Amino acid sequence: MSIEIKKSKKPIEYVKAINFLEERIDKMLKKKGRELMWILEHPSIYTAGTSYKENEILDKSIDILKTNRGGKITYHGPGQLICYFVLDLNNRNKDIRKLINIIEITIIETLKKYKIKSLSDRKKIGIWVRQNKKTKKVAAIGIRVKRWIAYHGFSINIKTDLKKYEKITPCGINHKNLINLCSIKKQNYSNLSSELIKNFLKNLKS
Repeated sequence: MSIEIKKSKKPIEYVKAINFLEERIDKMLKKKGRELMWILEHPSIYTAGTSYKENEILDKSIDILKTNRGGKITYHGPGQLICYFVLDLNNRNKDIRKLINIIEITIIETLKKYKIKSLSDRKKIGIWVRQNKKTKKVAAIGIRVKRWIAYHGFSINIKTDLKKYEKITPCGINHKNLINLCSIKKQNYSNLSSELIKNFLKNLKS
């Protein structure tokens, strides 16, 4: 089954994007839709996954949108690349761990292209870099599976406003342990999405 590639130039509202993903799932369950990979950006929003805790909201004045994805509380906004997908794991041995590995490898390979060394951690999901003897998170992963169709995806902080994370405990870690690509290395990241798509499609076939 071929995968539809979708890239949005203008920011897409979070709820609108998730509704689109769920509509695609329904179509796929009826054998009427294609798998999807969608690159986009969201306007500023805080979202809470299924395992979040109330004490992770440090600023009680902010609005939090509760979602059905896995994971805890995070922030989405300008300067952050979002990669959503809808993938049929019925055709991929129903292996969720393998899908997560594919995402991790894809991000690591892509950042390597930009001379940035990154790593995964089995105990702390996401992609990390070491800077000044500290390990900091540069990419987050959150997945939900419905009848073996996986959706949601991952995000990479390129030049996100990291001060927004001070209002929450993002993904269960201290906000000081987050970092932007532009803080690691100032360079042109305009082709990052194309590299991600190329590597993701390659790794899905492996």
